[in-house]
Amino acid sequence: MFSSMDYESLLAPYACLPSCSRGRLHPEEESPGRSPFQRDRDRIVHCAAFRRLEYKTQVFVNHEGDHYRTRLTHSLEVAQLSRSLCRRLHLNEDLGETLALSHDLGHTPFGHAGEDGLQEVMAPYGGFNHNAHAIRILTHLENRYADFDGLNLTWETLEGIAKHNGPLTSTIPHAIAEYQAKHDLELNSWPSLEAQIAALCDDIAYHNHDIEDGIRAGLFTLHDFEDMPLIGTLIKDVSMRYPNVHPRRRMHEVIRRMINCMAVDLEQQTLANIQQHRIERAEDIRALGAPVADFSKEVQEANQALKAFLMKRMYRHYTVNRMASKARSLIKELFLFFHAEPECLPTRWRTMTEGKDDFQRARIVADFIAGMTDRFAMDEHTRIFTMDSK
Repeated sequence: MFSSMDYESLLAPYACLPSCSRGRLHPEEESPGRSPFQRDRDRIVHCAAFRRLEYKTQVFVNHEGDHYRTRLTHSLEVAQLSRSLCRRLHLNEDLGETLALSHDLGHTPFGHAGEDGLQEVMAPYGGFNHNAHAIRILTHLENRYADFDGLNLTWETLEGIAKHNGPLTSTIPHAIAEYQAKHDLELNSWPSLEAQIAALCDDIAYHNHDIEDGIRAGLFTLHDFEDMPLIGTLIKDVSMRYPNVHPRRRMHEVIRRMINCMAVDLEQQTLANIQQHRIERAEDIRALGAPVADFSKEVQEANQALKAFLMKRMYRHYTVNRMASKARSLIKELFLFFHAEPECLPTRWRTMTEGKDDFQRARIVADFIAGMTDRFAMDEHTRIFTMDSK
């Protein structure tokens, strides 16, 4: 039997308490064995969009190698970090894990290249944003339940996803605005501390696993990082302690230490910020007007240097650029074809476009394409544009 009071006694006063959840759009009876946020996590893990992350690009397209990260393995790494840090900070680790597992559900096939292509063709129809699309998936497109569309997640989970990068104070993406009209997520405030931690764990995870994947792809070596802040010091320490270790083990040892340094720094700086701003309740987090979770200035500078390096040597490497260019073109061609000829959509999706205007039809086509995996998108493109395919 789940005991909310026993669990809540272990949490900080500024954590998101299960008993104080603002609930769901469609009221449901509470589970006797799970908290509201545990139920959210379980619903996400069981949904189709989560399973599709296995075959969606992180940096390298799925067919380029079995050991590169995918959106699924990345999400699991972020969830591990978020859960651990929330526990150390006495936050609600169930909510932190839930937000980490769901943060990339709205990504298109082929990662940011696919999103760029879909955003380009969707510009006349309200645009496309992967974070907003995650809200659309979770509140509308998943259809597992008899009583409602979507997964009917708690306010706190949807708030954390919608504000993944902070408050939405200017143009609100169409998918979020659509849900906001029914369920106010208070978009102009910062989200819970659990949401802020999950977002920064995303940074920790992708910075470090992109180093590993880039080395594996032969785009650079560990030696190229030796003069950079933080990671350069760790490389020297590991090299001195293990002078004869195999280069791959050296890489893993450096990355392991890098992740730990960043996680510890995030914990310590966040605690310092809590003390500085005299945070006492979860409401204080949202009302502050600035993030509470953060890295120290030193680690922020190290992150910026690392990000600049990866941008130049990995994300804009000519081999990655070539694949990204092909991905953008493929996504745009699929959209233009299905938008012009909706009768060629699979039956369920074709039926959804019947009687819809141009704007609504474009949104439905975008939903269909965004839900594709890399390999399904490539197969669908072949089926459509190759005469001998069925």
